[in-house]
Amino acid sequence: MSFQQQPHPHPDPPCLRFPENLGLHASVSIEAAANMLLRALQMSQNVPYMWTFIDKPAEGQLFLLYLQNPAQFPNDGVRYQDQETRLVIPVGNREMEISETKYGFVPNSQDTTAWRVRRRYRLHRGGHPQLVLVHYARGPAIQIIPSLLTSPVRQYPLRQITEPSVYIMGDKMGQKVYPSGSAPPPPPQTPMGMPPHPMGVNQQGMNPPVVNVNSPGMAMNPQAMLAQQNNAMEALERRRERERPRERGSSMSGGQRPGPPRLDDDDSADETETISARTLAITRYRRNHDLMEEVFKQAALGTRNMKRLAPQPPYSIFDKSELEVKVVRINRILFKLSFIEASPR
Repeated sequence: MSFQQQPHPHPDPPCLRFPENLGLHASVSIEAAANMLLRALQMSQNVPYMWTFIDKPAEGQLFLLYLQNPAQFPNDGVRYQDQETRLVIPVGNREMEISETKYGFVPNSQDTTAWRVRRRYRLHRGGHPQLVLVHYARGPAIQIIPSLLTSPVRQYPLRQITEPSVYIMGDKMGQKVYPSGSAPPPPPQTPMGMPPHPMGVNQQGMNPPVVNVNSPGMAMNPQAMLAQQNNAMEALERRRERERPRERGSSMSGGQRPGPPRLDDDDSADETETISARTLAITRYRRNHDLMEEVFKQAALGTRNMKRLAPQPPYSIFDKSELEVKVVRINRILFKLSFIEASPR
């Protein structure tokens, strides 16, 4: 199962890149590239990739990319005077595909000869085929074709990227990570310009007010909760009083005999379309009764005869989200150190 990249109608689309700077390296051996790609399998599950452009890379620059179609490499701002060659070699019990393009130069720059070389490494078998390690190095130089010296490869300036980072694999695959200070786009609007609102407990879609116990200032304020419940019950009663005359008038004007009167306080199992005032009052009474029982039991008996709470696990004092952030940070550092150690000195 592979992550589906979002389509980009622009002729020069960005690509997904590992967010950390992998530094400059004069050369990259096949063993070091294989180790780095295997290490990237673990790192990519906890680190979101960012949308970016590869443009005029420096000599020795190293990138880790996620390409949905590895055969089509994105524009990197370099014009090459040679066709790309591909070679598949065994690396242990895996297969490494190496693609090389030589004689590259940046148009309208200080390049006087075509000396740039781009090598791409990916585990064709035994790894993730969409993860590509790209290295830009210096190779043998040749003369630049005069007609191509001032011919740009792409249009400048490059557009500003607004797409959020995204996880490419693992349990969070496809989840977007928005930068701090920004929020995801608002939910889609209905044809009437109103946000989508699900139908509630009655057929008209007129829901009674709901108490938000998770809002600030409401979760630990019983008086505010009780006032909100009273307002909800009064609003429900007023709405029912307004609907009774309309229902009575519509049934008489249709020439049909009125049916038996409906008992509002009947809390039967067949009544699933409405919530009666009796049901709401019983629910509120039971909840308030349980709260008062806990308060008076604590005041009268203290903690001597109270049931002992279940012991909390020893790791409950840690914040899971904070630990995940630290794990990601440490994995990034280990990822860079492992590649530096594997690189030839």
